[in-house]
Amino acid sequence: MTSQTRTLQQTTPSPLRALWALMLGMALVLAQTLAGQARGAPESFADLADQISPAVVNITTSTMVASRSGPGPIVPEGSPFEDFFREFNDRTNRGGNQDRPRRSQALGSGFVISEDGFVVTNNHVIDGADEILIEFFSGRELPAVLVGTDPNTDIALLKVEANEPLPFVSFGDSDVMRTGDWVMAMGNPLGQGFSVSAGIVSARNRALSGTYDDYLQTDAAINRGNSGGPLFNMDGQVVGVNTAILSPNGGSIGIGFAMSSNVVAKVVAQLKEFGETRRGWLGVRIQDVTPDIAESMGLEKAAGAMVTDVPEGPAKEAGMVSGDVILSFDGKDVADTRGLVRTVGNTQVGKAVRVIVLRDGKTETLLITLGRREEAENAVPAAVTPAPDAPAISEVLGMTLATLTDEMRSELDLTAAITGLVVTDVSEDSEAYEKNIRAGDILTEAGQRKITSTADLDDRIAEARDAGRKSLLLLVRRAGEPRFVALSLE
Repeated sequence: MTSQTRTLQQTTPSPLRALWALMLGMALVLAQTLAGQARGAPESFADLADQISPAVVNITTSTMVASRSGPGPIVPEGSPFEDFFREFNDRTNRGGNQDRPRRSQALGSGFVISEDGFVVTNNHVIDGADEILIEFFSGRELPAVLVGTDPNTDIALLKVEANEPLPFVSFGDSDVMRTGDWVMAMGNPLGQGFSVSAGIVSARNRALSGTYDDYLQTDAAINRGNSGGPLFNMDGQVVGVNTAILSPNGGSIGIGFAMSSNVVAKVVAQLKEFGETRRGWLGVRIQDVTPDIAESMGLEKAAGAMVTDVPEGPAKEAGMVSGDVILSFDGKDVADTRGLVRTVGNTQVGKAVRVIVLRDGKTETLLITLGRREEAENAVPAAVTPAPDAPAISEVLGMTLATLTDEMRSELDLTAAITGLVVTDVSEDSEAYEKNIRAGDILTEAGQRKITSTADLDDRIAEARDAGRKSLLLLVRRAGEPRFVALSLE
């Protein structure tokens, strides 16, 4: 105790000294409570492993595949190998079994999510399987039937029948997981049987290649055979489904990915109810709002999703148009296209949602009744042949442009609704070339207004410069797919 503290105690009246001591005590208790909430490394994972092991399963699948046998090796007549290959083929074909199909087996992992026997795993674990066998931690084996799959998130739902309630685990909230939190993986790595590994959440919100990707990255060891197994938090709740690894050699190097439980839980609920997924569909083509696009539109920040095209669908029926910037969907701010696609997909089909868009510098609210994405994805867009060379009539912003005529429209298989300028050449040292504008592309809008001639484009450039903008926003179509590109005017 310092002399200053001793003096404070000696000169402070007794009631105040008691109050001061009480406050110190309360502060100490609060500090200890906060320290307890900030969990350190557990002394052991054994209790958690004992708790969740009965609900984790190994999965063996078998598939009948065609025989690999085919025509034997062709050996030139008189070759010293002729007798050897004749004798080899005779031994191989003896018994007449060379054309029989063979059975192939694969291994994976999974976990039980209900006492009546629903099991979650990866779609790629059971894809194409004729038979699925579930092995429990106790050694018990039960056949499983496939309820439904979702290739987009690589999730499959199985069902086993048992005479008694099965031990199961529940989904946790993956959104509350933080980088650095402890996690534990369990599964069947390399076919070695039930195995546990532990690590931390290395990163969140990872995207690999899918539209709906939302992975937790972990350094908990995940190897082949772990696919479909659970990733647990320290409360024994599933926060991810182990799906993929990043590795140069096929083995774990501490970079594993588990599809987040909040995505999986929604998919599983739909598979359980419908046997298939039913995702919301807005009916627009979109792209991210880049800083240069934001500047060309006079936006304060690069956020939202820019609408490049509005085909027939819910959005068009509600009045959305190309060039709108979607700022909010169903009460949630839109940061980028990835977030919007996931939010729309997770919204109930048939729900009427309010969508706030920015149009001509003002916000508008549209009420849109969502369709079903799976039905819309069956539509196949028309192909467009590359544009032939056309007489150059103008050079603007590093591009050689020609007016879109009826003859060119016929050659490009374009509808009468498509108007604009055809790019016949692009200077390789121009910004337009750097931003992937190529010969054959069609410029349909400039400054979010339609253009039909180079004079229209010149007017849009002049208007943008008069407004003090440093770039011009162009709507570019290629093979039927539109996108916005901002080109510098300086």
